[in-house]
Amino acid sequence: MAITLTETAARHVANMIARRGQGLGLRVGTRKSGCTGFAYEVDYADAVADDDAVFESHGIKVVVDPVSLTRIDGMEIDFVRSSLLNQGFEFRNPNVKDTCGCGESFSVG
Repeated sequence: MAITLTETAARHVANMIARRGQGLGLRVGTRKSGCTGFAYEVDYADAVADDDAVFESHGIKVVVDPVSLTRIDGMEIDFVRSSLLNQGFEFRNPNVKDTCGCGESFSVG
C-alpha cells in the first residue's frame, strides 16, 4: 500500500507548508460527491490519527484515513502547471473505473 508524490508535487507541498509556517505534510482523502461517486479532498496534515496511514515521498509525509485508502491505494499525485492561472494537483489513481463528464468525481470497482 502506498500513495506517492512526484518530485514536482513534493516541492509544491513543501513550499505551501513553508509559506503557511506549520504542517506535518499533505492529507489526502475522498468524500462522496458528484454523479459518479467520490471526489478527492486535499488539505494540510496538522495531526495524524491512530488509524491513519502515513507514507513519505521526496521528504513529504502523505497522510490518508483508512476508508479513503481503500479507494486510492497505489495513487500517484503530481502538480501540473498548464499556464500561470491553470495549475493544480493531478491524481493518477489506478483504482478508478469511471469518471464523470466534468472530471470532478470518480468511481472505484
